Amino acid sequence: MSEVTAHHDLEHGAHHDDHHESSWLTTYIFSQDHKMIAKQFLVTGIFWAFIGGLLSLFFRLQLAWPNETFPILESLLGSWAEGGKLSNEFYYALVTMHGTILVFFVLTAGLSGTFANFLIPLQIGARDMASPLMNMLSYWFFFAASVVLFLSFFIQTGPASGGWTAYPPLNGMRDIAINKGSGLGFDMWIGSMTLFIVGSTLGSLNYVATVINMRTKGMSFTKMPLVIWALMFTAVLGILAFPALLAACGLLEFDRLLGTSFYLNNIVINGDLQAYKGGSPLIFQHLFWFLGHPEVYIIIFPAMGIVSEVLSVHAKKPVFGYKAMILSLGAILVIGFFVWAHHMFVTGMSPTIGKVFVIFTLLIAIPSAIKVFNWITTIWRGNLRFTPPMMFAIGFVSLFISGGITGIHLGNSTIDIQLHDSYFVVGHFHIVMGVAAFFGMWAGVYQWFPKMFGRFMNPTLGYIHFWGSIIGGYMVFFPMHFMAGVPRRYYAFDQFQSFNNFTDVNVFMTLAAFLVFAAQIVFLINFFYSMFKGKEMTEDNLNPWGANTLEWTTSVHPGHGNWEGDLPEVHRWPYDYSTNGKEINPQNMPLGEGEEAH
Repeated sequence: MSEVTAHHDLEHGAHHDDHHESSWLTTYIFSQDHKMIAKQFLVTGIFWAFIGGLLSLFFRLQLAWPNETFPILESLLGSWAEGGKLSNEFYYALVTMHGTILVFFVLTAGLSGTFANFLIPLQIGARDMASPLMNMLSYWFFFAASVVLFLSFFIQTGPASGGWTAYPPLNGMRDIAINKGSGLGFDMWIGSMTLFIVGSTLGSLNYVATVINMRTKGMSFTKMPLVIWALMFTAVLGILAFPALLAACGLLEFDRLLGTSFYLNNIVINGDLQAYKGGSPLIFQHLFWFLGHPEVYIIIFPAMGIVSEVLSVHAKKPVFGYKAMILSLGAILVIGFFVWAHHMFVTGMSPTIGKVFVIFTLLIAIPSAIKVFNWITTIWRGNLRFTPPMMFAIGFVSLFISGGITGIHLGNSTIDIQLHDSYFVVGHFHIVMGVAAFFGMWAGVYQWFPKMFGRFMNPTLGYIHFWGSIIGGYMVFFPMHFMAGVPRRYYAFDQFQSFNNFTDVNVFMTLAAFLVFAAQIVFLINFFYSMFKGKEMTEDNLNPWGANTLEWTTSVHPGHGNWEGDLPEVHRWPYDYSTNGKEINPQNMPLGEGEEAH
């Protein structure tokens, strides 16, 4: 281990200034510095979060007032909203792109890409990632994927409109005009996802290699912060799961372009039997959900790690059950690969096979519950400071509990068959995977913004952002649990007598969605203003939250290499709070006389 560290110091320590002092282009655009790459992921993720949220407002207007016209829609969307009313095809395109953007481009790349890049080298005491070049390429593949997906909005037939899950046969036939979005727009969707997966895999391999090989002296695995464990497990999930989606998309494109029949069989269109034989759309579903359910944990793991760190720092208490937290993450990682078919209970699978997936689905609730109890116990009787990052961390715990409880219902196949593809499901996964993950991401942004930019965000605007987001978030998605019989993805419900009584609920949820979006405008103003004009962090205040981890031992604006001179040496675990008569005990502080390492 010492040889690896010494070699790393030689390559990235003594000579790193010679390698990286270069032009503005290589410093800010094609940078190989993990800190700058993290900022690139964050800003790109914020852009996509704004787009994805805006799309949701468009289709929420349609759901709330299906017979009204909104001239602003025609101004913004052109022929897709002639007369101020969304076309039904573009409605489905909006839903498709909203799901794709938020699941992959924001809560996967934006969340993991930002905090894995920024925190891993700083918190384990490394100069940079194992491969800075590969790290840079991981972002630029993501950026290329973003460009391809964004351009699909501007082609004549419009973006993909067959659902973010991309199920065939709807998306399986390119030349037969089932809907406009199944043409070029869907080819661009597949191209974008291919680039995205390549970039994600490059990044994940780099994260794992860095954690295993680049830890500084004394940084054993049991002294790593929980956020590093979470990010490493996230990377392992991505390496194992994303190839299944890549294979699924590749075979789907073969069906679309080469006339193969991996997913198609006995297709009849306008009375004509198509020449597809031997395939099955269920093969695609198995491949998709083999990624799709681990994707839930790819999204939530980084948020869990961030929240564990923030709660301990701002409660000034050691994390309760450190090893139990690590083991629960590992258990979720393993069990998460045995639950994918609970998304397929309605496909006609054998009840016996269904029971196996029910057992594993309910079993995964145990390590999830362990984490919840550990978070609550961590802050119990702590010296709580309700800073913006702490508020978002507590909000995450609330949302994770609320959304997780409804997951127990859906994990039971008997109940899930009745609730499948209803608004109950939409409410469940948006709370537990969507809003909760955003709260973890926001907690991380507020926590490490001073270290990223050397300035502080405005706390008052942070509190406004928090209350608008949590109140509005619950107002949007909690009522959906009472719409258990209402099918999702419908363009309008006013033609169905049985659904008319939910008109006022849709109006209420749409108004709440605008409240949430307004809160995000407050965040955007706070973020970008504070980046340039926020209160500056000084050399006398390098550790404003009073944290123990190594990133706070660097200068205000650390260069490419993070530490001037020698790397810090670790002597203790990261959660020595309120011990030995001291509120904080940084990891690089030597043990006192008679003091034992945790």
